[in-house]
Amino acid sequence: MATLRPLTVEDVLRVNGSRRFAAALAAASPFDSLADALLAARRIWLNEVDVTGWLEAFAAHPSIGTTSSSVSKWSKEEQSAALSTATDSTAQELSEWNAKYREKFGFVFMICASGRTAPEVLAELKRRYANRPIVELEAAAEEELKISELRLTKLFSAETAAPPTSGENHISQPDKAADRMRIIGAHLGALSQLSANKAPEITGSSNRTRPPITTHVLDTALGSPAAGIEVHLEMWKDVSSTPAFDNKEFKGWTTLGTSVTNNDGRSGQLMDIVDNVAPGFYRISFNTSKYAPSGFFPYVSIIFEIKRSQTTEHFHVPLLHSPFSFTTYRGS
Repeated sequence: MATLRPLTVEDVLRVNGSRRFAAALAAASPFDSLADALLAARRIWLNEVDVTGWLEAFAAHPSIGTTSSSVSKWSKEEQSAALSTATDSTAQELSEWNAKYREKFGFVFMICASGRTAPEVLAELKRRYANRPIVELEAAAEEELKISELRLTKLFSAETAAPPTSGENHISQPDKAADRMRIIGAHLGALSQLSANKAPEITGSSNRTRPPITTHVLDTALGSPAAGIEVHLEMWKDVSSTPAFDNKEFKGWTTLGTSVTNNDGRSGQLMDIVDNVAPGFYRISFNTSKYAPSGFFPYVSIIFEIKRSQTTEHFHVPLLHSPFSFTTYRGS
């Protein structure tokens, strides 16, 4: 479905609070499809928006558990599962950990909370609190991107974009500007130290913080993550031939890993975390029949090739799925 008109900066600020992001995405519109919009959003967020823009986007979000009347409609919808499952003690603990997190990192705890219960959010907050600042900055930026993808989907699902309310456009400012600048400096200092020391984050043999190949599934019909979809990642191992349009046997595939998408639509780890991924052909498959039994596609398989010159790069291969259509793109 194409947009009915070019996006305005105000439209995009409902999706993401970074003014630089909003201006760039609005300038790139209109888009012929949701996939085109999502691809542009990911490119702009990861390649054109700097740390200051990331922090501006984070500041537009309320803390998890906030029930103020100024919270936007979309934020309320995204936090509805967490709010409905929060007991008094859990809500109090969330408030305390939110404060601890902000004191350490200088920004609100970012998480794509759609479909996640209060205990799940609290457990993730505690887990990520142990991160180094530069690692957490990247994690928060990834969560902001997931939220932006969901909101873009909602924007495209409407026949016309509803005008934003003042609450949705309001960009809250940091409480202590000096503290925020000090913490940003610590982020950048940590980045320099990380580059110099090449310290691994996950294992003793890799400088990556995630596997080279990752995925997530977005239900474009509902405008929400697709949870519970089985995912398989395979690599072509037959040295005597390569997968091709006229090679329908497909007997050369070897399974690297399997997982099931979580409430964020993200799969678990599908392969080892290594510095250099092996070049070759890969196939990632999604068991969509269990998720959408009445849908047109019993499963979806995506085959892609990693060149020898690309072995240090990251490959994010998402699936945007509805009962009667799907699309994908190469993310980062």
